[in-house]
Amino acid sequence: MNINYVQMITFLCGGLAFFLYGMNVMSSGLEKMAGGKLESMLRKSTSNKLMSLLLGAGITIAIQSSSAMTVMLVGLVNSGIMQLGQTVGVIMGSNIGTTLTAWILALNGMESENVFLSLLKPEAFSLLFALLGIALIMMSKKEKSKSIGSVLVGFAVLIYGMELMGDAVADLKNNPQFSELLTAFNNPLLGVLVGAVFTGVIQSSAASVGILMGFANTGLITFNMAAPIVMGQNIGTCVTALISSIGVNKNAKRVAVVHISFNLIGTGIFLILYFLADWLLGAMFDNFTNTVVDSVWIAAFHTVFNVVTTVLLLPFSKLLEKFANFCVRDKAEVTEEYSFIDQRLLATPSVAIAECDRKTREMARIAKDTIFSSLALLSSYDEEKAKKLIAAEDELDFYEDKLGTVLVQLSSKAISDEDSKRVAKQLHTIDDFERIGDHAINLLKAAQEMHEKNITFSSDAAAELSVATAALTEILEITTESFCKEDLVLAAQVEPLEQVIDHIMDKMKTRHVERLQSGKCTIQLGFVLSDILNNFERISDHCSNIAVALIETKQNAFEAHEYLNGIKQEGNPEYQTAYLNFRQKYAIK
Repeated sequence: MNINYVQMITFLCGGLAFFLYGMNVMSSGLEKMAGGKLESMLRKSTSNKLMSLLLGAGITIAIQSSSAMTVMLVGLVNSGIMQLGQTVGVIMGSNIGTTLTAWILALNGMESENVFLSLLKPEAFSLLFALLGIALIMMSKKEKSKSIGSVLVGFAVLIYGMELMGDAVADLKNNPQFSELLTAFNNPLLGVLVGAVFTGVIQSSAASVGILMGFANTGLITFNMAAPIVMGQNIGTCVTALISSIGVNKNAKRVAVVHISFNLIGTGIFLILYFLADWLLGAMFDNFTNTVVDSVWIAAFHTVFNVVTTVLLLPFSKLLEKFANFCVRDKAEVTEEYSFIDQRLLATPSVAIAECDRKTREMARIAKDTIFSSLALLSSYDEEKAKKLIAAEDELDFYEDKLGTVLVQLSSKAISDEDSKRVAKQLHTIDDFERIGDHAINLLKAAQEMHEKNITFSSDAAAELSVATAALTEILEITTESFCKEDLVLAAQVEPLEQVIDHIMDKMKTRHVERLQSGKCTIQLGFVLSDILNNFERISDHCSNIAVALIETKQNAFEAHEYLNGIKQEGNPEYQTAYLNFRQKYAIK
């Protein structure tokens, strides 16, 4: 039978393209639906082997990509968020989770005269999924519904690609030349090599398994051909992790070593069992291995390989970790450096956004501590504490620079509405946190001047400043806690306290002028006090900006002036009550 090989290869490549694109669309939609939960789940990963295993399987099923899962782990370890030991169980679970795709593809190749079983075939309902998905994307206003639509469309495109690949190779079953070519794959080592290389090139074990299933449906693929190729496909999927480990710290490189070691050891065990059975059973084993297999059998072996390898190696996860440490050794003179937010995490935007959120909360706490340190230095100057404060302010500058860069990159990606709000909140607040650190340095300079010139405030000025300091301390505490916990009730307390601080500042300035006129204060002290009060006022303004950004994020709008004018109206009892309570609490005698 004559076959147009050019046409076959064209359809095979086209089907592969549709398959990979559908997988990518489906994976992106699933990731949007998961949102920042992926990062929080991974951060909670403990030394509990079973929990890590289930976590790895669950997340891989959610994002439909073991390669993406491993790249994510490399990025998290490179950022110092996870330790190598936490990733071992997750990697094993990921290998099990990725077998779900093979079972979905196997259903598509299932042949049955039973009406109910035939309805289980994805091709029977994939077009309906595509129609429903397009309807959700075009007609729904909710981002979650649009993400579901993307998953459905991606699934339909994936199944169409699978059908296209199957149709491309269908005529090969009657071709004697192809049958002769397949005899070369009776060598298990060659099968492992071909499976590994092909999967490494396309960087998708799901697509590689799908192509093998397409060939299996011709009725020409036997056990001794398919099994080694499946083993090789599991090795080939590690290429993505190896590529992602370029330019990372040693701990992150070890993640890739663990991943490839797992699949190499598993392949080694299965090959030993294969050759041992061939030697012991002889003709009986030959008859078994020459049995023709179908797509369901391939999915089953793919699952058995990963489950059995996991069961065998999970008790020895510590040894895998030690082996990775042996392969990638530390150098005594080199200190391990961690990436602030690893660029590899951008491949999974929801994880990167969650990590930016965590870093922004760290920034909030650092900013608060810098002010507290500067306030302490005003009353008792200490050179060592001053140096630590300067270092903390430099850290805030670093945080703002790095976070700003990553957040701008993330804002251009296709992310869910919820993640978009989180990015907006972070972009609107990191500058305020950095500016609070700048004001801490200004207060430090005032403290240095008072220390060097040995000047002190009058008892009246000191008492007033003590009240102002207490009010500033509370507004910083409220702002930081409300931001870190996303507590909108607490955030609503910031603005009335900010107004009270403005009132305190005006009153202190007026009283300072009165003392200056009566000769109770000097011009020199006046300049220092004025600097302190101006910085107090600016700090409270930044606290107000942060609280407003937090509240407005939930409303998906950033009209700060409109919000502030609204809450200050006389008809707002909550604001008026809070304002009067703070006025009474921080009244200057």
